Amino acid sequence: MTALPPQLSRLSIERAVTAALEEDLGLAGDLTSQATLAPDAWATATLSAREAGVIAGLELAAAAFRLVGDGVIFSAKLADGDRVEVRGTVAEISGPARLVMSGERVALNFLNHLSGIATQTRRYADAVAGTGAMICDTRKTTPGLRAFEKYAVRCGGGANHRFALNDAILIKDNHIAVAGSVAAAYKAAEAYAGHLVAIEIEVTTLAELQEALEAGARIIMLDNMDNDTLREAVAINGGRAKLEASGGVKLDRVRAIAETGVDFISTSQITMGATPLDLGLDVVIRAGREA
Repeated sequence: MTALPPQLSRLSIERAVTAALEEDLGLAGDLTSQATLAPDAWATATLSAREAGVIAGLELAAAAFRLVGDGVIFSAKLADGDRVEVRGTVAEISGPARLVMSGERVALNFLNHLSGIATQTRRYADAVAGTGAMICDTRKTTPGLRAFEKYAVRCGGGANHRFALNDAILIKDNHIAVAGSVAAAYKAAEAYAGHLVAIEIEVTTLAELQEALEAGARIIMLDNMDNDTLREAVAINGGRAKLEASGGVKLDRVRAIAETGVDFISTSQITMGATPLDLGLDVVIRAGREA
């Protein structure tokens, strides 16, 4: 069965884009466009790629032009998750020139940023193809943009870890230090959690892994282990729990990590380490509105 495409909340899109437009336009609007462009000037524009990558964020870009004022038409030529080549057309925009100019930067800021994440995620996903391991994100995201950045990860072929502190239990080393032991922390979480709340526990040694397994853990994070230790952890586990490798995961190492047999590999490099994809908007302005 083919996985359904990811989807964003329309409400979250409109809130974020409205805030970005208000930040950019302030109380006086786009002074440059008002000063230089006639009220009836019409613009057509092509949004294209200046480097190859994976597209994400088209709905936010479209919303920027929709919310900036009436009359701008945004026609996407690709879908989120599609690859684009250098000079490939991503979208075409037409409408009142002042509005096109006023929405351009907000649209590109979202689209460049999210496409960069999707592109970086695709590099990681391609690197582990055929191993059975899944690339996952983390909570290391830009404040206020987490839902969009995690959406971009899915567009790039990755999977989402928990979204926030309130949707799953992840017992980290500091929790274990306060609780007293791996087993104590896990048993406390198990007693607290409802039947629909997932529990994952982080371990840093093979001894802690054994303790977690004996406590009944079914999802275990193997933190900052080298490849030999990861392979040994997989052997000790024997399929009892799902194993996630995390910590220091760079692109040049991710294939080797996947080949140890872990189920998941989480990394902040696909969000915090992603470089925005270079996309640009080129405009042709004509005097008067087009028919």
